[in-house]
Parts: sequence; C-alpha cells; structure tokens
Amino acid sequence: MIALAEESGLDVVRLRHMAGGRGVYLGGDTHGFRELTAHLRSRRFDLVHTHSAKAGTLGRLAARRMNVPAIVHTFHGFPFHDFQPAVVRRGLLAAERRLARFTDYFLTAGTMVAADAIRLGLAPPERIRTIDVPVQDDIPAVTEPRRRYARDLMGVPQGATVIGTAARITGQKAPLDMVKAIELLRRPDVYMVWIGDGDLRAKTERAVARAGLKDRFLLLGERIDVATLLPGLDVFVLPSLYEGLPCALVEAMTCGIPVVATAVNSVPEIVMPGRTGLLAPPGAPRQLARAIGFMLDFPDAASEMAHAARARIGDAFQPDVHGRELAGVYSLAVRFGEVRTGKRATVAAPA
Repeated sequence: MIALAEESGLDVVRLRHMAGGRGVYLGGDTHGFRELTAHLRSRRFDLVHTHSAKAGTLGRLAARRMNVPAIVHTFHGFPFHDFQPAVVRRGLLAAERRLARFTDYFLTAGTMVAADAIRLGLAPPERIRTIDVPVQDDIPAVTEPRRRYARDLMGVPQGATVIGTAARITGQKAPLDMVKAIELLRRPDVYMVWIGDGDLRAKTERAVARAGLKDRFLLLGERIDVATLLPGLDVFVLPSLYEGLPCALVEAMTCGIPVVATAVNSVPEIVMPGRTGLLAPPGAPRQLARAIGFMLDFPDAASEMAHAARARIGDAFQPDVHGRELAGVYSLAVRFGEVRTGKRATVAAPA
C-alpha cells in the first residue's frame, strides 16, 4: 500500500526506526515513537488517524504528547481475543481503555466490532461509527478468460479445483487450520493457494509437507495482483481466529467467488449462512472442511450464494463512499478534540 500511495502523489513518510511486526519491541518501538513524535512536532497536524493495535497505541500516544487537536482511531478488530491467556486479554483491554480517554472519535470495521467496543467500555456511544472498509473499485467479475489467465499466473492446472485465500501467514489468520482442513477434505483434485506471507510461513510449510500436500498447497507470497488472481478460485476461504471486517473477503464476494469464513466479530454481517456464504467456528478445521466440501459438492448452491453476496456488497465499499464518510467523521472529531485540548484546529473539516 505504501508504493500505491506514493504513486498516487501522496506525501508518504517512512519511519526508519519502527520495529517490524505486531509484537512489542522495547528498543525499536521506543526509537520509532521518538521519530514519530518528531514528525508530528515538525508538521503541526490538525488530526491524527491511527489503525490497528500497535500503531494505534504509538500513534495516539505521540499525538497526545504533541497536543494534536483531534485523534481518530479505527478498530479493525481487537488485540485481545479468546485464544489468548486471560491475563494477556485483561492487560490489553486495560491498555485500550486508557487510550480511549484521549481518543476523540472511533471508527469500526463492522457493526459487531462497534457493539463490542461500546459494551467493553472502549468507546462512548456518541463517538463511534461503523464504516464500511474500502476495497479496490476495479475488482473484476469472474469470466472464463479471466479464470484461465489467473490460473496460469498461479501455476495451477486449468482443470483443477482451486481453494484460495489472501491473508498474512500469521497466527490470527490460522494457516495451520487451513492446512488441516485441506487434508481432511481428502480430495486429490483440490489445490490450495495462499496469497500472502508472514512469520508462520516456515511452520506452515512444514505442516504442508507432513500432510502430504506439498504439490497442491501453494504459498504464493506477497502479491500486488490479488484482484487479477481472484477469478481463478472456485472457493475463497478465510479461517481467521479473529477479524474486524476483512477487505479480502469483501473483494472475493465482489468478484463473485463463493466464500467460507469463520464466525468471528463482524464477518457474519456480510457472510450470512446459507445466503451469501458459509460460516465455521474459529479454530475448528474439521467444520471448516465440511463447509468447503459443501461448496464443492453443490456448485449450484455455491453459485447462488456468490450471486447473492455480490448483490449485497453493492457499492457500499467503494473508496469514494468511504472518503465522504471520513470527511464527516473528521469534522466531528475536530469539534470533540477542541473541547478535549482547548486548542482550535486551523481547519474546520479536514479532508
């Protein structure tokens, strides 16, 4: 996304000292925080908008230190979840509550995430809004020529059955559950294509080898042509343990691919069981395999769900719609921020 932003003519500042990954690294993150604070001081921003847990923490702390007039944060899910030790969950929840005290407005990917944020005391009801995640506005619909071209790019046989996903290979996305689900299918005609990379790649490769799937479970790494590859899939599967409302799922539905996902956070808002796709419990590869198997065994029903999903998505997730909503949110955040900081922004409604 950084390269795309730069190509669009946006002024992008790359932090040199921010530690990579989503973990906490005291040395690297401290240097990154100082660097970020220096940038905020030099530019005198009216509004800071942060995303995700780690960047959201460092960004909001830096903005507060520099007395930035307005701070907005988007929850794409939460850093705490049911698959963590209870003490870790409590600590992360407490940290988010403290950050909420100086956040002027919240956005969430999906209504369920917003409801949980309110219920958990992470955001007051008058300062939070559900906003649809923006996806590319040029996602192509499935056609036979696009299907053939995508399969050539992926390196899978034209006549194969192809399951796929686009996600980071990390614990959140449960790649080992996907390996197990494909193994449980026991269908030698099925290829699995994972588009993305991450810290669990080596562990996933070993699991693939143990399952005897090395020739049919393909890890394509990071790609910038995901929209071009999607038409090559028969079923799109997202096995995440927790999510907000994932862009990749919306893109697959826009393309017209039948989808299977896990019933987490806001995913069921768009994947309605039996109507726009199928859901499985998180961390349950056997159930995931059953849902995938149904899509493969009943292609007419799968196609019907895919058509319904594409109609339901409509144009709500287009970037121009998202931009208009953001402008309104920023205007509100500036007004709330002026009350919090006693500092007036130089613009009434940041664009």
